[in-house]
Amino acid sequence: MTTGAQHILVTGGAGYIGSHTCKALAAAGYIPVTYDSLVRGNRWAVKWGPLEEGDLLDGERLREVMRAYGPVGVIHFAAFAYVGESMHDPLLYYRNNVAGTVSLLEAMAAERVGRLVFSSTCATYGVPPGNPIREDMPQAPINPYGQSKLMIEQVLKDCAATGTLAAVALRYFNAAGADPAGEIGEAHHPETHLIPLALAAAKGEAEPLTIFGDDQPTPDGTCIRDYIHVTDLADAHVRALGHTATNAGFAAFNLGTGKGASILDIIAATQRVTGRRVPHGYGPPRAGDPAELVADPSRAKAVLGWEARHSDLDTILSTAWNWMQRA
Repeated sequence: MTTGAQHILVTGGAGYIGSHTCKALAAAGYIPVTYDSLVRGNRWAVKWGPLEEGDLLDGERLREVMRAYGPVGVIHFAAFAYVGESMHDPLLYYRNNVAGTVSLLEAMAAERVGRLVFSSTCATYGVPPGNPIREDMPQAPINPYGQSKLMIEQVLKDCAATGTLAAVALRYFNAAGADPAGEIGEAHHPETHLIPLALAAAKGEAEPLTIFGDDQPTPDGTCIRDYIHVTDLADAHVRALGHTATNAGFAAFNLGTGKGASILDIIAATQRVTGRRVPHGYGPPRAGDPAELVADPSRAKAVLGWEARHSDLDTILSTAWNWMQRA
């Protein structure tokens, strides 16, 4: 086992939010050890610690890596996260996300690693009864992706109840933006997130943006979401890791700004930041697409001392645009 600064195992650390969190961990004095299959992650995004290739379902490989580095905790991002794909192939999501997490927890138990921060999602709430969304509102996912994340939360609660695990689930809303220094950013294949699609359309590198529905019960008829800068998300993971050092059991926190932006707001902000028009048109609304999803982040502020500091739309769009210009 290596000695010195504390190591943190980061599953999925070659992904979008995982890589930004690795940078934040390094800045906080940890050594992030990325564990990633690279099936959907990016090798170039691993810059602040070693990369160990492996699959979540490979329990012996997980134990081997844990024995080599002796991590004091795990931050768990590794998951498939396309809602549409989960509808077409739910078993892929239950095997990779749920069974993969069980494999990880078994390896942690065997190597006596008892702290975990889990990348959860507002998709566990499904269509909420109201906004802003509090952590105590009903969780009723409407797709297998959200269901897989809720199943994992239940597994964590049950494991934490045994006294062998301190776990935090971070339910975040719409991750967006890029590292302000331009070292890493968003790069999904395929890309499904609104902001990079809007920027690509403005840059002339993608088809015109499709807005799904214009008759939602919102002020401008388009869906409203709570956009949170990826740097703010990374900060929350470091704070949550610290929380597990002194707090047993299971806890869940919403991560958002508490303010929503419509699709037309995003288009206007994109045009303002880039100085370019965003070509767009309208398509039919997507089934089960909630009109509005906005977080109540007050618990994260009260308990973790966290709040969004970089998540105004212009900062989100400008950092994402700078990254896209470099990429």
